[in-house]
Amino acid sequence: MISKRQSGATIVEMAIVAPVFLLVLLALVEFSMMFFATLTMQYAVREGARYAITGQRNLDPNTASQQRYLAVIQSIRDNSLGMYDRLQPVISVDGKAYSAKTYNEGMFGAAGNIIVLKLDCSWTVTTPMLASFFKDGKYNFAVAATMRNEYFP
Repeated sequence: MISKRQSGATIVEMAIVAPVFLLVLLALVEFSMMFFATLTMQYAVREGARYAITGQRNLDPNTASQQRYLAVIQSIRDNSLGMYDRLQPVISVDGKAYSAKTYNEGMFGAAGNIIVLKLDCSWTVTTPMLASFFKDGKYNFAVAATMRNEYFP
C-alpha cells in the first residue's frame, strides 16, 4: 500500500522531470521541422531549376504578360509546400544574389548556359533550449541545384 507521503513525493518528482522532458520533446520536434524545411527546399530548388532549363513561362500567374523568371519562382514556390513564404529565401543565380526588387528576365541565363540556382534560407528557432546554439536564434542553410539550360526558342 502506498502512503500519502510517498504519493506526494511522486508529484514533486513529476514536477521536476516534466519541464525537462517537454523541452527535450519540443527540441526534437523543432529539429525535425528544420530538417524537413531543408529537404523540402532542396526539392523545390531542384524542381525550379528543372523548370528553368526548359525556358518555359506558363507557370507565371500573370497570364497576360508571362515572364520566365516569375514562372521559375512560382515553380519553386509550388514545390516548397509553403516553406518558400515562411523562409523568404534569397535567390542566387550563378553567384549573384537577387532580391524581389531586382528579379529580371535574364537572371536564369540563355539557352545552353549552365546555371547554378541557390536559395539562402533562414529558420527562426523557437525552442529556447535550442535557440542559444544558433547565431541570433536562426538556423541558416543553403540549397542549390546546377543544370545546363536546354536549347529553347
